[in-house]
Amino acid sequence: MILAAGWGERMRPLTDHTPKPLLMAGDKRLIEYHLEALAEAGFNEVVINHAHLGEQIEQVLGNGERYGVRIHYSPESGALETGGGIFRALPMLGDAPFVVVNGDVWCDYPFARLHGRDTCGAHLVLVPNPPQHPEGDFLLRNGEVHDEGGGERFTFSGIGLYHPSFFNGCKAGAFPLAPLLRQAMAEGRVSGERFEGQWFDIGTPERLQQLDQMLREEGEG
Repeated sequence: MILAAGWGERMRPLTDHTPKPLLMAGDKRLIEYHLEALAEAGFNEVVINHAHLGEQIEQVLGNGERYGVRIHYSPESGALETGGGIFRALPMLGDAPFVVVNGDVWCDYPFARLHGRDTCGAHLVLVPNPPQHPEGDFLLRNGEVHDEGGGERFTFSGIGLYHPSFFNGCKAGAFPLAPLLRQAMAEGRVSGERFEGQWFDIGTPERLQQLDQMLREEGEG
């Protein structure tokens, strides 16, 4: 599942007329990098939720055939936050663990690492803390993710693997994902890995410009 329902307030005015996942970086839209990487890793069914200007996402991406995937859409009339958006899409996601990736990050993470991986709760991909988030989010100890304790903290990349039962007890409507994760961490049900590759959180026009410049330079090279 690709999360694409955010309003992109910090990206204005770029997002006044274009949903953030459709913004260009290099020669592609942000979300197209995800679709191509997921297809390459063997994921052929993708759910995309959307809200703000969501009809544009459906018009541009279509059924996903040209990316090598089949896209199912989960439109949201109001902001459901991350947890609520995933919960609403659960009927489309099946009974096995599924990958979720934020539509507003760019990375070269090899999604094949998650293909066929099992979990009874959640598995998170963590990255070194970027300048805009120096405190990090979670700790990683012996392959388990924790919210409290000593040690080096890392930033949640926005890439995770979840078992459908992770959302047992949730109710339809808007709710964040973080409290669910922290509760599962306390129960020892969240594993994790550290990823040292390239990762960008596209939260501001400046960061989008940095990514665009990097991709164009790599393309020229």
